[in-house]
Amino acid sequence: MISNISEQEEFTIEHPVECEAANEQATFEGFSANLKYLVIGVLFGIVFIKAEIVSWFRIQEMFRLQSFHMYGVIGSAVIVGVISVWLIKRFNIRTISGEKVIFHPKTFNKGQIIGGLLFGLGWALTGACPGPLFAQIGSGFFVITVTLLSAIAGTWVYGLLRDKLPH
Repeated sequence: MISNISEQEEFTIEHPVECEAANEQATFEGFSANLKYLVIGVLFGIVFIKAEIVSWFRIQEMFRLQSFHMYGVIGSAVIVGVISVWLIKRFNIRTISGEKVIFHPKTFNKGQIIGGLLFGLGWALTGACPGPLFAQIGSGFFVITVTLLSAIAGTWVYGLLRDKLPH
């Protein structure tokens, strides 16, 4: 914490009334205000565990095409996402703080194919994708810490090589 600047002054930045990214926060929220995210994250982790989404076995079944379970979960998430984006656009729904949500067009490139293949390979080999890593560790599968550290290292290496990679 910077001692000569109050919390309010530190985060008083001119922002448009449009939210271009989820992490573009116009106002500062203190620790107690962020507890809601911790609670939602813990509840989300419990749902992941109960639904067996974090199960290494379920993930291996998916990649071996032996079960529909994970495809059903992923497909349901895609459908909910499509409907949510449609509703946001159709009814001009704003964020909780009243900011307009803007969707920018995305361009396709070959780097996305390469990255997707690497991501899928890592997912298949480790039985974990980045989302449920913490739920797996919280469930007592401490060997997943190696996967978490590898994901962090991979992100760091990507940051170093980003300018040289196809985008």
